[in-house]
Amino acid sequence: MSQPSPEVYEQGKGMDAHNKVMREVRSRNDASYDPREPTRVWLDEDNTPDGFVDSLTIILNTGGCRWARAGGCTMCGYVAESVDGGSVAHEDLMAQIDACLDHEAEHAEDLRGDRADLIKIYTSGSFLDEREVSAETRRAIAAEFGDRDRIVVESLPDFVDREKVREFTDEGLECDVAIGLETATDRVRRDCVNKYFDFSDFEAACAEASAVDGGGVKAYLLMKPPFLSEGEAVEDMKRSVRRCLDVEGCHTVSMNPCNVQNYTMVEDLYHEGGYRPPWLWSVAEVLESTADVNGIVVSDPVGHGSERGPHNCGDCDDRVQRAIKDFDQRQDPAVFDQVSCECEHTWEAVVERERSYSLPLAR
Repeated sequence: MSQPSPEVYEQGKGMDAHNKVMREVRSRNDASYDPREPTRVWLDEDNTPDGFVDSLTIILNTGGCRWARAGGCTMCGYVAESVDGGSVAHEDLMAQIDACLDHEAEHAEDLRGDRADLIKIYTSGSFLDEREVSAETRRAIAAEFGDRDRIVVESLPDFVDREKVREFTDEGLECDVAIGLETATDRVRRDCVNKYFDFSDFEAACAEASAVDGGGVKAYLLMKPPFLSEGEAVEDMKRSVRRCLDVEGCHTVSMNPCNVQNYTMVEDLYHEGGYRPPWLWSVAEVLESTADVNGIVVSDPVGHGSERGPHNCGDCDDRVQRAIKDFDQRQDPAVFDQVSCECEHTWEAVVERERSYSLPLAR
């Protein structure tokens, strides 16, 4: 008899031990959320192939990533903010979109024009997974934002299909699929992140998206997943940035430094003294050393300066963060020549001496 549970559906994917731990960690969460309210919405600026533009970022509150319900990624706590029950009705998701448009209108004074040129839509999983966001909702959202310039939609590579991308380009939108690749190294993605697909699947998704005129891919990488030393994390990101941008169809890499989210394996390791988020110096090192690539490389260190987010010593965190933001816009590594701090020597010692599967040398 069929057993349509996440565990059965995802059988054979990822690491069984990781999935077992993650299911136990996620079971501690008992929060509930309104299906008609988005998880988050904000206005920002982004570097795109069209230049630096205003953006409206929307995190839809869906029924959650199917992979996360099976166990999922070691660092991802977004499923903890998902609506119970595994699905959200079309009408409720469109109500979330309306709430986001209201937010944009209320804060229009923060924009250079009347509205954002770029729309970015994320979920706790895959926007292109029709178990999470129906085809009806996807097409309605494409039509809603058809008068903008560009849209970014998030998805695992499994669900990237040129016909889905074409639904957005047919509305006059440039469409980028944001893929949480995390690393170009298959061993690190499987053993440290517990993500089940290979780099070859990412390459296939890039081919699907770029087969459509106006379609492309934005790769998301994870700086310092658990079980890597600081130095290994830096080298993995340098290789991964270059390897991603060598793939036809991938024009942008966004490197996300890991932060400690609730209800994750990373949080358990953090409380046991077995994990430290990456140094901001590491982020700067990767950006500076890959500034010669043919493509856009950006980073947005969420929670910078906090103990649970990427940080240095505390005194220089804001200065380094501003340099990273400046690099995002200008793509000029010279911005990092303007910041310095004594703690850089500590970071250099950590990169040189820290080893895998050991406690962090410095907090």
